[in-house]
Amino acid sequence: MATDDLMTRALALVGDDGPLSVEVIRRLTDLADVPEPMTIAEVADLLDITPHTLRYYERAGLVEVARDRYGHRVYDAEAVRRLVFLTRMRLSGMPMRDLQHYISLVDAGQDTVPERLDMLLEHRDIIRRRIRELTLSLAATEYKIATYGGSTGPDAAALDTATEL
Repeated sequence: MATDDLMTRALALVGDDGPLSVEVIRRLTDLADVPEPMTIAEVADLLDITPHTLRYYERAGLVEVARDRYGHRVYDAEAVRRLVFLTRMRLSGMPMRDLQHYISLVDAGQDTVPERLDMLLEHRDIIRRRIRELTLSLAATEYKIATYGGSTGPDAAALDTATEL
């Protein structure tokens, strides 16, 4: 199950018009159908990233991975869940230094929850701005498609309503 499969699963849980919720993410990170332990190749395939990226995350201190008796990496469900979070944060534009700081706070314990919350609230604001910017870019693209006589599809009507605000 690659990242595209994870995203498809998440979007199916939300539905076409449903609001995103914490429960959707909880269900997404329910890895009951994922074999445990997993090899580096299996985790790389699951998350649609390279083994090199996984090793980099480990060297950067973002995830701890056990080793089997042969020295091969063995990923448990906790490591995979953390990697799902890390890959979502990277995809959303969170810089590595911020992720490293966030993970160091997580590893430091419950006393750091307020600072973690502040970081995530700030990052949420950045993501929301990017979404607005991408929505504007999509509207510009739809406009040009319509200008050239192409069909803009059902999403264009939603954009018209959204841009009228």
